[in-house]
Amino acid sequence: MTFLDKPPIVPDGFKLIAGAAIVTVLAGYFINAYAAAVPGILTCFFIFFFRNPPRTIPADESALVAPADGKVMAVETVFEDTYLNQQCRKIVIFLSVFDAHVNRVPIAGTIKFQQYTCGRFIPAYKNGVGYENERCSIGIENSHTNIMVTQIAGILARRIVSWVTLGDSLAHGQLYGMIKFGSCTEVYVQDNVEITVQKGDHVRCGETIIGRIIT
Repeated sequence: MTFLDKPPIVPDGFKLIAGAAIVTVLAGYFINAYAAAVPGILTCFFIFFFRNPPRTIPADESALVAPADGKVMAVETVFEDTYLNQQCRKIVIFLSVFDAHVNRVPIAGTIKFQQYTCGRFIPAYKNGVGYENERCSIGIENSHTNIMVTQIAGILARRIVSWVTLGDSLAHGQLYGMIKFGSCTEVYVQDNVEITVQKGDHVRCGETIIGRIIT
């Protein structure tokens, strides 16, 4: 099933794209083509960054899909004390500025927890950013398991976007937000989820299976 519930360019980027495009046209008209080059490149970058590539969501509802494009930086055991309140497995995915930055929910379910935390803006690939940086977490529950997904801002990111709220019912692989300009995403899962990725793997949002519910 192809799940595309927003246009190819997400609306959050429209103002930046339009602004850069207008500057490009004005610079080209009133100055010269060379003056239009930099804002023209910036326009293309914004179009590229705010893209929403179509993805094929696995039909298997027991499969947890990657919430973001990027590289798996860690798979580790931690104690999650904000929502799940138990020892969990955590998958950390780093998004470079060249990855698509829309986020999709790993499993179908209902949002039972949502928390936004202000913080610093240190590089998203460094240890500890999940505790120090700006972040937004949602807890998703269904009849089989309970997980938490956290969007974490990076050194360039200054805004975490969420299109969902507490109590919303989400479809498998549904778009739910994005992080602007470099970021990290963490997924916390209970012990009834078998992890299927490892450090160093590159995952695709909504398509790569990062775990399976085993009960």
